[in-house]
Amino acid sequence: MLLSQLLGERYKEKPSDATLASYIYLLRGGYIRQVANGIFSLLPPAKRASQKIEKIIREEMDRVGGQEVLFPVVLPADLWQESGRFESVGSELLRFKDRFGRDMLLGMTHEEAAVHLARSEAKSYLKYPFMIYQIQTKFRDEPRPRAGLIRVREFTMKDAYSFHTSQEDLLRYYDIVHDAYVRIFERVGMKNVISIKSDSGMMGGQTAHEFMYLSDGGEDSIVLCDHCGYKANMEVAACTLPPVGGAEQPIEEVHTPGADTIEALCEVLGVRPEQTMKATVFTREDNGQPLLIFIRGDLQVNEAKVKKLLGTDIYPLTDYENVDLCFGYLGAYQLKADGVQVLFDQSLKGETNLACGANRPDYHLKGISVPRDLPDAQFYDLAKVNEGALCPECGRPLRISRGIEVGNIFQLGTKYTKSMNMTYTDENGKLQTPIMGCYGIGVGRLLACIIEDNHDDYGPIWPKSVAPWSVHICALNNSVEEIRTTARELYDRLSPKYDTLLDDRDAAPGVQFADADLLGAPVRVIVSKRNLANGEVEIVTRDKSVQKKVKVAEAEAAVAELLAE
Repeated sequence: MLLSQLLGERYKEKPSDATLASYIYLLRGGYIRQVANGIFSLLPPAKRASQKIEKIIREEMDRVGGQEVLFPVVLPADLWQESGRFESVGSELLRFKDRFGRDMLLGMTHEEAAVHLARSEAKSYLKYPFMIYQIQTKFRDEPRPRAGLIRVREFTMKDAYSFHTSQEDLLRYYDIVHDAYVRIFERVGMKNVISIKSDSGMMGGQTAHEFMYLSDGGEDSIVLCDHCGYKANMEVAACTLPPVGGAEQPIEEVHTPGADTIEALCEVLGVRPEQTMKATVFTREDNGQPLLIFIRGDLQVNEAKVKKLLGTDIYPLTDYENVDLCFGYLGAYQLKADGVQVLFDQSLKGETNLACGANRPDYHLKGISVPRDLPDAQFYDLAKVNEGALCPECGRPLRISRGIEVGNIFQLGTKYTKSMNMTYTDENGKLQTPIMGCYGIGVGRLLACIIEDNHDDYGPIWPKSVAPWSVHICALNNSVEEIRTTARELYDRLSPKYDTLLDDRDAAPGVQFADADLLGAPVRVIVSKRNLANGEVEIVTRDKSVQKKVKVAEAEAAVAELLAE
């Protein structure tokens, strides 16, 4: 490729709306251009890198027995009505009517399409197990697109679906795909990706893992134990909490005017937040019923855990007037809450000598003992893990990191096959429901995270396996015939073997080097008047770890040696 012919401008200025390095360099380097909020066009450098990522993904999916298919982007609502997701998924799912008035949608994921295909093609146990996958465009009407390709509305994704006749076989294959994912992220040059337990969310199923790129710019919270290796997404992370209440005390009512927050209550009573019981009120989406959750005062309710427990979304209560509760002074002791569902977080189990609301304005209670005063309470894990809480496996302090999800795998079970009436005939002639797993990787997000994981102050440092170009030749002062001729001869020798980019413009050295940094080829060959005076060219790696001069005749071998390393 000649740089003079490459479509896409590169520029020095940092975009005003970009904060993450990947977004900055994708814009500055001429990789992407925004079409609409969360929707981007890919220019040749990004398209070339994406194709190499997809090639690696295909190789690893084929290696574990995957068969590539292609599902439609536009799907009839009927399929999603069969699974129940047409109604249950919110406005992220883009619904529309075709010219005949039929309900349609843009696929944001393809479980329904996979079952629709498989149920007509795999009617006998002899076909099982099998896995089908695709690399396809998807659309999710994301309310808050951000950070370039990290969170978008339209995206390219590899999604795979496996079908099994037993849970044991799904578990076996789940581990095989997990290992394939580890290889994929290693091969694309990601150094800081970990596998963690996660919530299955709208996908359903019981077991799920996310592959998270550890990054301060990530929007997911990850709970880690450096001692035993415990790892989990905040949505499912657990911890242990030492008791803090102390010896049992008699209940005492205290006048606390204006102390309608935990902070104000602690100041009035001279206690710590963990010595209080906090009340948080939500609304259930499915029936509109108020939901009251009591939790230790230093903790926050983990809405994902509550949603999983109840099987419905929840939202903070906003209609205070129609709920007969004493907001700001709510307490579990002698609570009268007709029509309100009440849950207790396990952080309160066994706790004594707590302070909580007295269920009348400007009053709180001291000395609440949960075992004594709330004997009928049932406890659930509903809290977010705090930094420094104790690991549930080894008891050491936990730490919280940030991350970006680059892949996920789910054990779906029969959530989709059962609701969509997919069956097969077993060896005894009986109809059975197959068990599913699904496995996803976002190609564009992975491309962005590769840059996040491999860059310096000047641009991307592309790993060889996914670099748009492996070799970048800079011809300094291209108007000089000897420089122009030597650079072209090197290009003609290297381009049949490697993806090679020749800067054939008559641009200043600073401009050429800045563009080369933004395009990030692993190996750079510099042809200049000074070097040619000695019959040499300069070879530099993009990460600046190697910088040497070699004879022009030896340049091809030197490039091959560097790329082999």
